[in-house]
Amino acid sequence: MTVAGDLLAFVDRGPSPFHAVAEMGRRLEEDGFTQLEERDRWTIGAGDRRYVVRDGGSIVAFTVGTQAPADTGFRLIGAHTDSPTFRVRPQPDTVRAGLRLVGVEPYGGALTYTWLDRDLTLAGRVAVDDSGTVRLCDVHLPGAWLRIPSLAIHLSRNLRQEGLRLDPQQHLVPLWGPASGPALVEAIADHVGVAGTAVRAWDLVTADTQPAAVGGAGDGYVFAPRLDNLASCHAATAALRGVDAPRATAVFVANDHEEVGSGSAEGARGSFLEDTLRRIVIGTGGDEQDFARARSRSRLISSDMAHALHPNYSDRHEPGHQPRLGAGPVVKHNANQSYATDAGTAAWFDARCRDVGVSVQHFVTRADLSCGSTIGPLTAARLGISTVDVGNPMLSMHSVREQAAVADIEPLIAALAAHLAAPDD
Repeated sequence: MTVAGDLLAFVDRGPSPFHAVAEMGRRLEEDGFTQLEERDRWTIGAGDRRYVVRDGGSIVAFTVGTQAPADTGFRLIGAHTDSPTFRVRPQPDTVRAGLRLVGVEPYGGALTYTWLDRDLTLAGRVAVDDSGTVRLCDVHLPGAWLRIPSLAIHLSRNLRQEGLRLDPQQHLVPLWGPASGPALVEAIADHVGVAGTAVRAWDLVTADTQPAAVGGAGDGYVFAPRLDNLASCHAATAALRGVDAPRATAVFVANDHEEVGSGSAEGARGSFLEDTLRRIVIGTGGDEQDFARARSRSRLISSDMAHALHPNYSDRHEPGHQPRLGAGPVVKHNANQSYATDAGTAAWFDARCRDVGVSVQHFVTRADLSCGSTIGPLTAARLGISTVDVGNPMLSMHSVREQAAVADIEPLIAALAAHLAAPDD
């Protein structure tokens, strides 16, 4: 399978953060990684390949280095598992005009108009009560169950003059079926194989049913949902799988809830990564002093997708910083710390790219536009770890279907692998 085909399969298997983490775990286990549980005592040593999951949607995977973390630090990659979408409400059944709709809430900064007239389904997890014992089940309903129909031009004659205005409460409620038909909970229960009364709660999101694909002239582009940020998760997983017996402990963290500020136990503001790194230090014979020493010697690459120059909106880019599709990974800078990059970390990433013959691009937001952010500054602030923000260039960010270049997939994997295997400074 080509690297592009592998990315397509990865994205298709990750319609929700829970599915994305499960797919990463499956791939890691193919290369000898074994899962740890946070509630257990850990016994780890040099060369061990382990991963741990928190609340289903976040993962930390690592290969323990041949040298103590206090002496070499950690080589870390960070990404996130969530993407803008719609989340199903606790009481979702809505009936209008004799039709049953599913009540949803916008999640993250989605380009909501791109979700109109798409064949959608639901994915995530449900909590099932089995005789007093609650278990969580991953769910991905097969087929197209939902659609958000647009309003015909004949009933909105002023659309061309005033533009499309969508009220998320009124206009972005997916159609499920006739009011007399089965409710959402019945379909979920049937899919899981339990009685409807056994389904007690859920974390469900809408997902596009169209498979990811390559296209464009010469099949040079990837067209897919959730490239932001499953493309980075894919690259980081591949990089970690390919690093064998590094001197410094190699770590990959993929947090949930980045698109809504990371404010959760498993998000970048939470303790998940810090807890795991501390346990690695202690598990390899260190103490709190060694944990502080390890952090001071560590480097994090925060990998999140970057804005490629848009051919129809080139004026929206800073003239001196215009990343292009297919021209290599992008280092992201912001004077106000929306990105964590500084001179030292930018130079570190540039050196790792040169190690493997990869060219680097740079992005800075125009001074008259606001800037997005990543888990990079949050993780750097919490742990005091030197961090650089990077990512592959893409178009249609936060659309239901996004676009990236096939030519950019392998260079990012190579650069991340070089970072994980790099010798001490």
